[in-house]
Amino acid sequence: MTRVLPPALTATSVVAASSANLGPGFDSLGLALSLYDEIVVETTDSGLTVEVEGEGAGHVPLDDTHLVVRAIRRGLQALDISVSGMAVWCRNDIPHSRGLGSSAAAVVGGLSVVNGLAVQAGSSPLAERDLIQLASEFEGHPDNASAAVLGGGVVSWTDAEEPAPHFAAAPIRIHSDIRLFTAIPPERSSTAETRVLLPEKVSHTDARFNVSRAALMVVALTERPDLLMSATEDVLHQPQRAGAMPASAEYLRVLRRCGVAAVLSGAGPSVLALSTSSELPVEALEYGAANGFTVSEMRIGDGVRWTSGAAVRR
Repeated sequence: MTRVLPPALTATSVVAASSANLGPGFDSLGLALSLYDEIVVETTDSGLTVEVEGEGAGHVPLDDTHLVVRAIRRGLQALDISVSGMAVWCRNDIPHSRGLGSSAAAVVGGLSVVNGLAVQAGSSPLAERDLIQLASEFEGHPDNASAAVLGGGVVSWTDAEEPAPHFAAAPIRIHSDIRLFTAIPPERSSTAETRVLLPEKVSHTDARFNVSRAALMVVALTERPDLLMSATEDVLHQPQRAGAMPASAEYLRVLRRCGVAAVLSGAGPSVLALSTSSELPVEALEYGAANGFTVSEMRIGDGVRWTSGAAVRR
């Protein structure tokens, strides 16, 4: 029998942005970034209120269709508990529709905040593997979701088993010499819109190329940062998406011409640069400034964190 939680329980989750694909690792490689969203939930006697600050404020729905609310309800269902009502507060720093995993963060944060409510009711929380599975079900692949759950770098995969696919991931330790820089443009994009640009079939030659580069990327990220330029080469998705985001595609060319390994972050339009230098070349910075990119150095992001009890809003 489903247990109804009492009112006045509170919980908080903090979840990182993420960059997926990392060039050749299409739908499999991911990396958490040090940009975070925070979610606070309080159980109430009835109804639903949603408050959003920061990214998405004034644009996202404030009802049951809100992605965080949908994730919370899915987490409650998974733990066989329910609420009579709830107040949800979201403070968002992760830009929306820029290829930085904002959707995955919303889902992982919503699922995780349920853990903070559940433990107060004596229920066992969702384990990391459960969070990866449930969060990945929302998007159909686990690259951003697993990075948001585990933090750091991840290799994720999908077992297409009946009646539903099983999603999983394994962490990888990023080499300490690697520095991360994000370049975020003002324009937005969506994964759904850019995914239709990809062909249904690819040649054996292109598949072989990307398999080799994805394997090399794991080596470069963990042991050999000097291999990052070759390891970030891709022929399966970035060239096909270039026409939909010309400024980002040109930024990739500028960075790589300057000797900096760079990739589209997820489906774009943000760009992720990976370097062993403490700063980007002047030419790259000038191109970013002239074309409206916000360029920032990022650290490796932490895995999702959740807490029970009274929450302090940042």
